[in-house]
Amino acid sequence: MGTLQPQIVAVSRSATRGVQKQNIAQGRLIPDHGLEGDAHAGNWPRQVSLLAQESIDQVRPRGLPVGPGDFAENLTTRGLELTKLPIGTRLRIGSQAELEVTQVGKEDHPDSPIRRLVGESLLPHAGIFARVVIGGEVRPGDPIEVLDVSGRHPDR
Repeated sequence: MGTLQPQIVAVSRSATRGVQKQNIAQGRLIPDHGLEGDAHAGNWPRQVSLLAQESIDQVRPRGLPVGPGDFAENLTTRGLELTKLPIGTRLRIGSQAELEVTQVGKEDHPDSPIRRLVGESLLPHAGIFARVVIGGEVRPGDPIEVLDVSGRHPDR
């Protein structure tokens, strides 16, 4: 049995920072900006946040009724160990969009609005951040391809 192709589980955004994000049917990644309509988009290194569905699934047994977007991530993924990706790794999302990993985890704030709402914050230790290198449409079900730092698939 082969391994499953990593993919996008959900695309989520919010108009304000520090709140749970709403899942959307599709989104548009804008080069050097982020997810269109998201409060975290802008000219900085953490334009897009990614969190694995597997990390979300690990906190559910603790009684937290959580799902994609609840930890303020833009892209919820499946089948990819995000925190093992080196800084500079490029990810192709769908047929066109390309992200570059800029940060693994972030400083945790004890008074984080997400921590208050959900009871736990996952992005500080389980999330990654990226900038948009090539824009494009992204939607649930889109495949994720890990590229090397030059933007090429490492096996080709």
